[in-house]
Amino acid sequence: MWFLLAAVAGFPGSAAADHAALERMARGDHDALAELYDRHGRLVFSLALRILRDQSDAEDIVQDVFSQAWRQAARFDRSRGAVVAWLLMMTRSRAIDRVRARRAMPASAGDPDQAFGLIPDAADGPERVALTTERAARLKEALDTLPLIQRLPIELAFFEGLTHVEVSERLEVPLGTIKTRIRLGLMKMKDAFLGGAS
Repeated sequence: MWFLLAAVAGFPGSAAADHAALERMARGDHDALAELYDRHGRLVFSLALRILRDQSDAEDIVQDVFSQAWRQAARFDRSRGAVVAWLLMMTRSRAIDRVRARRAMPASAGDPDQAFGLIPDAADGPERVALTTERAARLKEALDTLPLIQRLPIELAFFEGLTHVEVSERLEVPLGTIKTRIRLGLMKMKDAFLGGAS
């Protein structure tokens, strides 16, 4: 749910630091990449793990995403959104590509039912954990307020990693309708989430 929270509301105070880090990365500052990774690496990993359900693949995606961020830092357009949203979109796209590649390959000898828990970050103090828990609860409340026709496509897209086309096929609803339901649902969630912020 972290990634949906970031996509809906962003992380207060991190936007300016993220933009500054990207500008420094564009000039070749490796410390700026480390700062960006420290701020968002766990979130990127959580999304990749949620979609892929494989720790090794999720770690590969994290490396790919931050490598791409390093290479494309100079081309980032801040008018298109927050840095964290850009990182999460790259993560989601790469993870979905990896899932599709897996489907195209024959079954591997590994145990596909093996589940990995999220790695806790020892650097998170009780204040951040409490704040994150409160935000997650508000986000869940916002999601629960949506009508089923909007909530279900959002859950399939964000929590199961399905593309809009796959959501459309699974629900047997036209693609344009799915896109509209997701967009309107996310707008309602954002209003509900930000309305509940204090």
